[in-house]
Amino acid sequence: NLSEVSEFRLLGFSEVSHLHPLLFVVLFSLYILTLMANTVIALIINGDSTLHTPMYFFLTQLSCLDICYLSVIVPKILENLMVGTTGISKTGCAMQMFFFFFFGVAECFLLAAMSFDRYVAVCYPLHYIVIMSSKVCKSLVAGTYICGTAVGLVHTTITFSLPFCGLAINHFFCEIQPLLELLCGNTFPSEIQVIAVAVFAIVGPFLLIIYSYVRIILTVLKMSSAESQQKAFSTCFSHLLVVTLFYSTASSMYLQPKASYSASVNKLLSLSYTVMTPLLNPIIYSLRNEEVKGALRKRWTKINFMW
Repeated sequence: NLSEVSEFRLLGFSEVSHLHPLLFVVLFSLYILTLMANTVIALIINGDSTLHTPMYFFLTQLSCLDICYLSVIVPKILENLMVGTTGISKTGCAMQMFFFFFFGVAECFLLAAMSFDRYVAVCYPLHYIVIMSSKVCKSLVAGTYICGTAVGLVHTTITFSLPFCGLAINHFFCEIQPLLELLCGNTFPSEIQVIAVAVFAIVGPFLLIIYSYVRIILTVLKMSSAESQQKAFSTCFSHLLVVTLFYSTASSMYLQPKASYSASVNKLLSLSYTVMTPLLNPIIYSLRNEEVKGALRKRWTKINFMW
């Protein structure tokens, strides 16, 4: 009775086994670089009192989420590349799925909170300090984690309460789409569940972001000074770029029916939002943000002086 399975097999990149050594080196290097980049951003912001503002508070949370999000997935990928097809217990698979959705959904809502912060900063600059108080910022972050917990529990509980008729997951971690392939019988209700949750966790925050930036653009266009317009757009560009990278890959993964599912395509998409996006986030924010670059230069100068 395969419905009582206690372990799954992760096939990973078995179709390109000859490239495993190269992929291991590349992914391990990217993993270490991403951990370092996000850690540096978080430490720089926490260590510089001039950056203790709502925008940088959210950026610190984003860096922490990216570190956790990446660490849920990449170690298992590296193990898979080292030894080939690997096993993962049913409990371990459920935990990996839960934390993957927990951190991923929390990041979706955090990006929406960051867009709300930019909306208030541009559209209501005189009331910004009052509206975006420390209590409000902490409440918004708490809300992102509550949403992540809810989605993770719903997906994990429903998926692992159903009987499985297969053991081999054609992916490099416990993704919900390849797990649906292993369920016995009619999987249509589970597919609807995935799309419904995706609408809540991806489309909902994305619509809030779009609304915020429409209001921002309309406000900026009314500014009489070209310099003010440029400054306003500059502070928002980095966030828009991060949003585009994250939501474009996530929506293409989860807002699709099972009939159009392609294992090879989805593996590539999964790599883009589990590995590349967390790496690009600190690079985009640090390279586009003069205050962060200034804090980095100040800390670097201080380290050189100590040496």
